[in-house]
Amino acid sequence: MESFGGIECFVRSAEGGSFAEAARHLSLTPAAVGKSVAKLESRLGVRLFQRSTRRLTLTEAGKLFLEEVSASLTTIQNAVANLANAEGRPVGKLKVSMGTVFGNRYVVPLLADFLNRFPDISPDWHFDNRQVDLIGQGFDAAIGGGFELPQGVVARKLAPAHRILVASADYLTKRRPVQEPEDLALCNGILIRSPQTGRVRSWQLTSRTREQRPLMLKPRMTMGDSEAACCACTQGLGIALVSMPMAVPFLERNQLQRVLPDWYVDDGNISLYYAQHKLLPGKTRAFVDFIIEQFARQQLAQRFSAV
Repeated sequence: MESFGGIECFVRSAEGGSFAEAARHLSLTPAAVGKSVAKLESRLGVRLFQRSTRRLTLTEAGKLFLEEVSASLTTIQNAVANLANAEGRPVGKLKVSMGTVFGNRYVVPLLADFLNRFPDISPDWHFDNRQVDLIGQGFDAAIGGGFELPQGVVARKLAPAHRILVASADYLTKRRPVQEPEDLALCNGILIRSPQTGRVRSWQLTSRTREQRPLMLKPRMTMGDSEAACCACTQGLGIALVSMPMAVPFLERNQLQRVLPDWYVDDGNISLYYAQHKLLPGKTRAFVDFIIEQFARQQLAQRFSAV
């Protein structure tokens, strides 16, 4: 039977496209990973990779072998992890990606409760507003919206991803009433650039009756963060289109109010993403169930809905 370690080195190298990426995932040196893969190729009598100075490319034999072993490798790893649970409790490092402000505001406050319930899990939480490669970068789960759903990854809906227009009462009382989307063209806009592209997206407003109109705000300033845009709005500087999770605290403290409350942007869903396995690791299952439970208990889906 082939070495389990050699097969694991091969699979991680194929996923990451290099021995160096596999080494980071496996806590080995690139030389050790390359040597293990070479030994595997020698035993199998076939070349699995075409090697270049920049990247590994699977041969036809390598592609076939990867299809045969990758799913089984994950199942074996998960089975070993679950058997290693301390006294039947979920155990291990839990690597999760989430947005910076969203994570700090809605997930980190749950940490003490989570660890009281699952003391043998060690959180390794990454805060980033960019989409991660869930499988290739070794994440157990991710929370966010707008993720492309690659093969082998599932999404559990947590809440709608709605965006709303907000401003301070001070700004709104000093200008003509905003009664229709067309009135926004004369308002100072606090615009938000995409962290992925660096550009300001064009949005379509949707009414409660599903009518659609283009969003036209007069650009006054641009921000790279919804929280910063909300803070600028509290100073009476203009109107911003922000996500509901960012707006909720400002609305609940009466620092901001909705503009055109019958209109919003539907940006899909906030979801919990994790790899699809027949045998999900206990630590991942514990986290998934806990987050779904907490979102329901706090009624976050209702609080994040713009309708």
